[in-house]
Amino acid sequence: MARMRSLLLLPVAALLLGALRPVQEPSVTVVPVGAGLSMIIGQGGNVGVLAGPEGLFVVDSQFERMSTALFKAMDDIQHGTPVRWLVNTHWHGDHTGGNAKIGMLAFRMAHVKVRDRMQTGATGRPASPPEALPNLTFEDGVTVYANGQAVEIRHVGAAHTDGDSILLFHGSKAAHAGDLLFNRMFPFVDHDSGGSVAGLLAALKDLHASLPDDWRIIPGHGALATKADLAESIRMIESTLALVQSRVEAKHTKEQILAAGLPDEWSSWSWSFVSTQRWMETLARECGLK
Repeated sequence: MARMRSLLLLPVAALLLGALRPVQEPSVTVVPVGAGLSMIIGQGGNVGVLAGPEGLFVVDSQFERMSTALFKAMDDIQHGTPVRWLVNTHWHGDHTGGNAKIGMLAFRMAHVKVRDRMQTGATGRPASPPEALPNLTFEDGVTVYANGQAVEIRHVGAAHTDGDSILLFHGSKAAHAGDLLFNRMFPFVDHDSGGSVAGLLAALKDLHASLPDDWRIIPGHGALATKADLAESIRMIESTLALVQSRVEAKHTKEQILAAGLPDEWSSWSWSFVSTQRWMETLARECGLK
């Protein structure tokens, strides 16, 4: 009987020990970019942080659960400095989820369509709370002078979504591309939020044409990128889109197109959220197949 009682107590003891263990904070990595600008890699979209005497200029806020880890990383970048500006590159929750905490005392800036989609909710996602919404919006773009340099914010039209913006940090010789660029990864194109593969490709080509060769690029996802990485993303999209388009023109069914797959050179671009099949489904939808 005593042995039976001990066995019954084991699950309870295990639960208690589990509850007493400290919850491990999500880990982040800080990557220097140049002239006061850093990139924080964590869970969700990559965050840009421009540090300086006027406060922190932050791009995107990942998920709400990442806020504590992001605050710690930003304190490591520049101790005791408040977030004065927070810019969202687009409306998805892995880029705006921490707005209410990260941008509590900041000027929260984004394209007007970002605020609209966050305020109403879209494609099955819940509406954001009022304290997370951008409180400054723009149509075509705006330039902010922060920490001794001009930060140019440009709306690029319908691309990843219909509210995408890129940021050009002229003093740091770097751009934050948001989810226009998934570095060496198949991109996610949100057709339901006004995005298109054609628009994404056009925006990437425009960015490539405007960037000097020595600039670095903070992608929405993936490692810090170069102009050569950007060119490779353009080549991948052009190549795979043309391939799927040719199959559509040859009257292949969607099932046949998916079954044919893509050339092996693109196999490493498949990842957990956008597999080869999902990217091909995106391309098929772009070409008119449902």
